[in-house]
Amino acid sequence: MLRARSARREAAGERWQDYDLVWCHPGGRPIDAGQDWDKWKELLRLAEVDKDARVYDARHTAATLLIEQGVDISVVQEILGHSQLTTTKRYTHITATLSTDAAARMGRALWG
Repeated sequence: MLRARSARREAAGERWQDYDLVWCHPGGRPIDAGQDWDKWKELLRLAEVDKDARVYDARHTAATLLIEQGVDISVVQEILGHSQLTTTKRYTHITATLSTDAAARMGRALWG
């Protein structure tokens, strides 16, 4: 994400307006909340998601899926843009997949 922002900043040159945002227009300006919401709703519709999910819900889902895939939590922290690891830990959830995997690993450690 940070590399993408740096690339946008370089491409914009002197037109860049620095608001220190992770998500922004190509010139650095903030994204209008209404436009962002409309795009989100369109994505949900295109993906045929029945639930009226919030963007916040998607961040939790992304964090949990990354953890399930074995991505280190510090990498998840970087992806989500959290400055504190404790924040990232609040975003991730223990799923049946994670619990089952942990139990299987413990079984292999104890009994081979």
